Amino acid sequence: MENVIAKVFKIVCTSALISAVVYFGIVAVFMLTGKYEKPDPAHRGPAFDELYIDYSSLPALKNFTVRDGTQLAYRHYPAESDKIVILLHGAGGHNRYFLPLAEFISSEGLAQVYTPDLRGHGLTPKRRGDVDYIGQFEDDLADLIALIQKDNPKSMLIMGGHSSGGGLAVRFAGSQYGHQADAYLLMSPYLKYNAPTTRPNSGGFAMPNTGRIAGLVMLNNIGIRWLNDLTVIKFNMPERTRDGTETLSYSYRLMTAYAPHNYTKDLSAITQPLLVVVGTQDESMVCDQYEPVISQYTQVQVKQLEGVSHMGVVVCPEVRPVIKEWLEGLGEP
Repeated sequence: MENVIAKVFKIVCTSALISAVVYFGIVAVFMLTGKYEKPDPAHRGPAFDELYIDYSSLPALKNFTVRDGTQLAYRHYPAESDKIVILLHGAGGHNRYFLPLAEFISSEGLAQVYTPDLRGHGLTPKRRGDVDYIGQFEDDLADLIALIQKDNPKSMLIMGGHSSGGGLAVRFAGSQYGHQADAYLLMSPYLKYNAPTTRPNSGGFAMPNTGRIAGLVMLNNIGIRWLNDLTVIKFNMPERTRDGTETLSYSYRLMTAYAPHNYTKDLSAITQPLLVVVGTQDESMVCDQYEPVISQYTQVQVKQLEGVSHMGVVVCPEVRPVIKEWLEGLGEP
């Protein structure tokens, strides 16, 4: 009997060893052979030239301290309002380009606006393009909300975002903190690379290293996270539009932290009012897919802006009356 048990044990151990060797062999092949995809010349991504606007009226940057002691930057647009809007910037950028929209919302008395620089972004981040762990963005946002609510305990909180920032807002909705928001405002939100709403490689903006990503996904599936600081995606931002404050690549953990956990589940967690605004000329997203996709999981109001681009959905004048009407229509907190 002991001999039989010993043989079975040996077979099991041998099989496990072979499986492990094969598994890690596949990981090694993915990691070592992966290359960054080159952008298609026919699809150059968003028109960053649209962000050439007058920034002379930008509010000064302020800092807040999050739970790990790090100081993160934000701008505040005050208003006499019981509503507060947090706007999360898209991939590669920082909060500056929200100026026209945030200034409009505050000057009209529709809401106070807070525009944070997400960890790993901004003028002087601790580590550009990286976070400490997947899920840290939600923790940072919860700390910002706690700061805001100290002075505004009864205000209505609207979580908003553009592009990847919109995807992060969806991720926040599906997190343990999702109940803290009273409504969601999304502008051309990034739901996932393979969502029907996303063009291939975000219309030529994203250059992922798919082999390295696949290898890291396999490692994370078995609890190995030692290599999550490796860079896995770069961004095709024209040199003429750069000024040194952009973030042109992301680590695996930042890239993962910036997108919904599972957009179908995260969207299903939204029971609050939800507005999605998108332009018909969006270079990165598929305008007419938002309503049929999102409405499968939650109630949504989708507004399409004729002739507006991916960046235009934030900075163009056409978006302002749409957001004004929606904010005015929201109930009490």
